Amino acid sequence: MHIHVRMALLTGTSLFALALPAAAQDAAEAETVVLDEVVLTATTGTKAAADGYVATYSQIATKSDIPLAETQQSIAVVTNQQIRDQGAENLGQALGYTAGVLAEPFGKDPRFDTPYVRGFRAEHGQYVNGLRQGRYFGAIKQELYGMQQIEVLRGPSSSLYGAGSPQGVINMVQKRAQAYDFGEAGLGFDSNGSQQLFFDMNRAPSDVLAWRLTGIGRDDSTQIEDLTNKGGYLAGALRWTPDDATTIDFLLTYTNDAPMPPTGVPFALTGTGHDKRLRELYTGQKDWDDSDRKSYSIGVEFSHAFDNGWTLSQGFRYEKLDWDYRTTYASAVNGATTFSRGSSEQLESSETISLDTRLNGQVTTGAMTHNLLFGADVRKYDAHESSQFFTAADLDWRNPEYNIDARTPYAPANAGPSLLRQAGIYAQDEIEAGNWRGSVGLRYDWVKQTGERYGSVSEYKENKVTGRAGLAYVFDNGMMPYVSYSTSFDPQAGLDIDNNVLRPTKGRQWEAGVKYQPQSFKGLISLAVYDLRQTNVNRTVDLPDGEGSGIRQIGEVRSQGIELEATAELAEGWKIRGGYAYNKTEQKAPAGDVLDGNELADAPRHLASLWLDRDFGNGLRIGGGVRYLGSRYRNAENTDKLDSVTLVDLGGSYTYRDVEASINVSNLTDEVYVGACGFSYCSYGEGRTVQAKLTYKW
Repeated sequence: MHIHVRMALLTGTSLFALALPAAAQDAAEAETVVLDEVVLTATTGTKAAADGYVATYSQIATKSDIPLAETQQSIAVVTNQQIRDQGAENLGQALGYTAGVLAEPFGKDPRFDTPYVRGFRAEHGQYVNGLRQGRYFGAIKQELYGMQQIEVLRGPSSSLYGAGSPQGVINMVQKRAQAYDFGEAGLGFDSNGSQQLFFDMNRAPSDVLAWRLTGIGRDDSTQIEDLTNKGGYLAGALRWTPDDATTIDFLLTYTNDAPMPPTGVPFALTGTGHDKRLRELYTGQKDWDDSDRKSYSIGVEFSHAFDNGWTLSQGFRYEKLDWDYRTTYASAVNGATTFSRGSSEQLESSETISLDTRLNGQVTTGAMTHNLLFGADVRKYDAHESSQFFTAADLDWRNPEYNIDARTPYAPANAGPSLLRQAGIYAQDEIEAGNWRGSVGLRYDWVKQTGERYGSVSEYKENKVTGRAGLAYVFDNGMMPYVSYSTSFDPQAGLDIDNNVLRPTKGRQWEAGVKYQPQSFKGLISLAVYDLRQTNVNRTVDLPDGEGSGIRQIGEVRSQGIELEATAELAEGWKIRGGYAYNKTEQKAPAGDVLDGNELADAPRHLASLWLDRDFGNGLRIGGGVRYLGSRYRNAENTDKLDSVTLVDLGGSYTYRDVEASINVSNLTDEVYVGACGFSYCSYGEGRTVQAKLTYKW
């Protein structure tokens, strides 16, 4: 991998130098380095939410102030205005109109958000305020009302963020205190019986101090009557700006809720003519299923611009999670109207400490301007998890009996503390020379995990180099073609069939594209073509003696595709968000392997969406959209396919003075479809849901 990274970086640098021989010669002959007195804000994109649908900055790709239209990577930003207009209440719903993202495959799961990006599951690529969320199983659901925008970076990103999956990063940006007064309070209801009260209040008592308090109380229900989540969220933000060069943000959150795990049905029952009834079927045990989750976080962000144009910035967060839950899940059909079930009890307690320190500034050498970034980050995740599994009584889905206490343990309770430590140093150079743009980044990581998980030793120690490089040309009309290369790695714990320590998976991607920022209206149009590969993928193989099986790292996954995305704000109050993605995935394994040549599970070839919204200027706003989810295989063996589906959404609002009334309808035609399948059951997508809110603003 070191060779590939170095070759990519040298190739990008060489191309850039060949394209600019005069600039390179001037730089070589320069006797001194000139430092321009330019103040760079290290938190652009987080200081204030973007107005409308079109965001111009996103810090997730480069941790700098380079505009989206000049970043040599594929990035999407979902603004707060788009979230409100579409009535989104979780991350999956908010990403429904983002190209290349299978946004909410498991329906309205109140526990997690599990989107897929470019065919890969993004549960380990979710961040808040640029810092990765803790938890081995994947990030817990974050309260969307507490966020001001969502950023999606597609493709490997270890050069800035360290160990992670190759699909990229999904970053949720928390609401900050602002330098002016505003507020809102309201209530909401939906057709499933959900209720909520919410408020968001900001005050700026002086020029140097501002504070913000955001909260929401929910009594949520879904299309499955017993799949609920009652709880609340409270967030505080304080901004102190002692002088023009310094900004300090304090961010606090507390969540106390009770998300009930979804249940689902065996795949064999789907498509038998009873899907609408099965979509609303609760398959758990009312005397057993339970959930209690508490989490809180403390964050501090610091930024100081020195007189010489360099800026020091730092992000810190401490997270604490305690979660106990018991669940029952469907297993396999074993009769004309019955299926078997299993139960589990999970206990989790964890602490995560994250710290990212950066120094960035601008240096001019001849005709080139270098936007330099140097950083170091550390992450410590200390977790204690335990679990126990049981068999449960069979369920007759036509005449369900929920209170049969017939659980039998089949796996002993196991527990074990584990500790993950990661540290990395990174450097990045974003180069401007006339209309040319270039970027080079390198990172070195130390990752170590000790302890055990669920009764088994879970240890590894890895040191890795990753990198990225890009080259682009910005035309005067706002068009920018680009090419980029990036890499990633993700450590794995355990031993293979030969008792060798598992190697980390590796990701690498070539991407070429065009971005266009029109001059006649506010908008951003992007087209990207990519070839993304992951190696060292685990495969289950039989032991030589025929007794049992084990893991061997003989696999590779390839994801190729094209993505087109456009966001625009036009005359007469029109706003548009649309996208199309074609994604072809392929699993590689030795000849004869059952998975060789198969597609990835839950990776549709086609995804498309279009949302139109118009503000009439008289208090009335009306919008609507269409989402298309292509057919996809439900498992890695490609034995069965899930059907494609087209979903229609509507939204509208009317504002009179300080009061806004809004209504949103998702899945207007009440399409019944299977969203995705897990290890033993399948989850239906949400049916038609009508949501209404009344908000008072001041």
